[in-house]
Amino acid sequence: MEFRHLGNSGLMVSEIAYGNWITHGSQVEEDTAVACVRAALDAGITTFDTADGYARGAAEEVLGRALKDERRDGLEIFSKVFWPMADGKNDRGLSRKHVLRSCEDSLRRLGTDYLDLYQAHRFDYTTPLEETMRAFEDLVRQGKVLYIGVSEWRADQIERALKIADEMGFDRIVSSQPQYNMLWRVIESEVVPLSEREGIGQLVWSPIAGGVLTGKYRPGADLPAGSRAADPKSEKFLADKVADQALLERVQALEPLAAEAGLSMSQLAVAWVLQNRNVSAAIIGASRPEQVESNVKAVGVRLDAELLSRIDEALGDSVQRDPELTKSPENIRL
Repeated sequence: MEFRHLGNSGLMVSEIAYGNWITHGSQVEEDTAVACVRAALDAGITTFDTADGYARGAAEEVLGRALKDERRDGLEIFSKVFWPMADGKNDRGLSRKHVLRSCEDSLRRLGTDYLDLYQAHRFDYTTPLEETMRAFEDLVRQGKVLYIGVSEWRADQIERALKIADEMGFDRIVSSQPQYNMLWRVIESEVVPLSEREGIGQLVWSPIAGGVLTGKYRPGADLPAGSRAADPKSEKFLADKVADQALLERVQALEPLAAEAGLSMSQLAVAWVLQNRNVSAAIIGASRPEQVESNVKAVGVRLDAELLSRIDEALGDSVQRDPELTKSPENIRL
């Protein structure tokens, strides 16, 4: 395993982080989830990302139990707050009430007394940003959170938060957690340049595009049994992609490129993400331990400029680049 700083902070994170969105508490049984966490630890992964909104807290509980006997100071445990956790009017968003209560609940579920990183899971249009930033600052001062970050925020939203932090003497955002992969590059034109200037690192999710970049979804073929796109619990996240036959054909063109590089399709996808030096870590998920063991082999891989150019040529207009595609719900009370 190799390690990078989280932005310009002193915190080091493993280049591959293990995330449990969809899987823990939902898609896979707990014994399988624990086996995946064990495979991550055995591979040298020390960074684990979750959120209270994943399976309404169940994912945090599973991760907490899986890491229970590990040395806490040797791990980096991240969580997030924003999505509804109950039906009450204050059980959602980034209000002071919800942020402080949610942090306490996450700590309890994870079985820890602090989070290395606490992230605003989306931008909240219904709460003054100053209120949110002060709530995060209070958690830092209480020692319950070491660093703060955001997930799926636009560049202008991050910039506003940085300005408030500077004006009020608060800790600054050190990380951004966006979707980023060969097909989804919407952070490159605005979020990445801002982050490079301001010392913010990217913790990117979906580096293999939910499995699409593994090449297992083939044009004109039935969905593979046991795949995420065939699972009623998760198929909604991939329905558009696996229905796009032109996209699937372009992804198949990556197969010989991966073979030339001596990589599997998924390893190529993860390695591609890590070529961006503003990326602090690529977050992988897994429903089987073997997936973890395979994907960590992308660590340390260097892709040359010619190969990167051929990847761009193969994917062509299937690549999404418009920063306007990064959106947070404007009324989370619905």
